[in-house]
Amino acid sequence: MTVTVDLADGTYTAVVDSVEDGLATVFFEADGDEVGNAVIDASALPDDGRHDDAVLSVTVVDGEPGTWDYEAERTTTRRERTQNRFDRLAERPPSGEDE
Repeated sequence: MTVTVDLADGTYTAVVDSVEDGLATVFFEADGDEVGNAVIDASALPDDGRHDDAVLSVTVVDGEPGTWDYEAERTTTRRERTQNRFDRLAERPPSGEDE
């Protein structure tokens, strides 16, 4: 299956949003900003990057992603930041009685 994305040639951070029924929804980032997304055959991704929230790097040439590289450390760091943010948001603000 050929994967075509509407992105300029370059290297991108790719974040797997979800993997369902053999298809992966992937969001592409450049300099921390989301620049596009695609639904691709999950088999195009490395085995260890076929899960939700996996962070990969990929180079796009002529609208086609080349080699996908799984970024294990970046995946862990991103997951921890997301969990910390969720934990902070889940904390109840102090009530008038607690002050």
